[in-house]
Amino acid sequence: MSKKKIFNDPVYGFVSVPYGILFKLVEHPYFQRLRRIKQVSLTHYVYPGALHTRFHHAMGAMHLTQQAIHVLRTKGVEITEEEATGALIGILLHDIGHGPFSHTLEHTLMEVHHEELSIWFMEKLNEEFDGQLGLAIQIFKDEYPKKFLHQLISSQLDMDRLDYLNRDSFFTGVHEGVVGYHRLIQMLAVHDNKLVVEEKGILSIEKFLVARRMMYWQVYLHKTVLSAEQMLIRALRRAKNLANAGFELQVPKSLAFFLNHEIRREDFVSNRDLLLDNFARLDDFDIVSALKNFQECDDRLLAFLSHSIIDRRLFRLVLQNERFSEEEIQAVEEQVMKEYSFTKEEIPYLVFNGQETNAAYSTSKAEISILLKDGRVKPMSEVSDYQVQSKLITKHYLCHPKSQAQTKNGRVLLRIP
Repeated sequence: MSKKKIFNDPVYGFVSVPYGILFKLVEHPYFQRLRRIKQVSLTHYVYPGALHTRFHHAMGAMHLTQQAIHVLRTKGVEITEEEATGALIGILLHDIGHGPFSHTLEHTLMEVHHEELSIWFMEKLNEEFDGQLGLAIQIFKDEYPKKFLHQLISSQLDMDRLDYLNRDSFFTGVHEGVVGYHRLIQMLAVHDNKLVVEEKGILSIEKFLVARRMMYWQVYLHKTVLSAEQMLIRALRRAKNLANAGFELQVPKSLAFFLNHEIRREDFVSNRDLLLDNFARLDDFDIVSALKNFQECDDRLLAFLSHSIIDRRLFRLVLQNERFSEEEIQAVEEQVMKEYSFTKEEIPYLVFNGQETNAAYSTSKAEISILLKDGRVKPMSEVSDYQVQSKLITKHYLCHPKSQAQTKNGRVLLRIP
């Protein structure tokens, strides 16, 4: 048996990584960068313990995948060592393309999806490690015949989701997100090269779906979290627009590169290595450092946004089921212009509306498959007595600075109710 490196994980206890290609990837600077990317962005502004990172999550997801592979093997599923390693590499690197603050700034600094970046990172690492990631890339891109290996990485019941629900629940203290991951993994099986769940695991899946729904509306889409994230997006947009206009900003070089260049998908295709190396230098610390500098910026709007984020003077965000009327939005804009003396051109950075959607489960794409006791396989929506929440829930928001300024110790603050 090959020797392993042991990590102590707060969620699962001891997690092992075999020496060899997996440990080399963990040690690589591209992966170590994930220590500096928060898993749930600015959620710690609401849940102070939510300071865990993408590094934590990737290690935990790999641990669960190891357990899943072991369970499938005990049930007679043939998985070679090469295939197991490929699946573990795929789940280990599935988030390596995330930028600062994870999803929040994904389309702010450049128009590229993190999954595409993950694939480009894998391909670059494959060249560096003499083709040892070839099978992992096939599995990750769902190009390998044994489809269940890809489903362990990406599906409606994958090891990615099992880990982030348990991990985010643990660090936020929101116990509604706790999932019985151990039982779910024990119920996994393979039928026609596809991942299925044995019928006796239905109740565990129902609990998983409820937990996922609860976590989205209670944590990921919490109105104060949304406010902080939307403010961060607009602060970076303002900085990027100023940089494009020739305004000199005091920012780390890693961030300056992305503020001063318009980078799109085709740029990565033609100039992959240079852009990946620049992207790999960018993390949460660069953004926070820039915000601290922006507080002293001559541009009053950028300074205001940065002060508000750094000092947690967050905007008010109202969530409701109906769209906000143009009259409601205009009234808020006029109030903010009057109270804070910003111009009509600056208002879109301060008063903004949009929508957030979520469905705990989708019947429009590959469903969770249930292996019945008689050997038949049916989709989850046709088997469960529980009314599977497949409806797409949409909530509309309106966000703006809080009114009724108050003075405290000679300093004007935004009122925090």
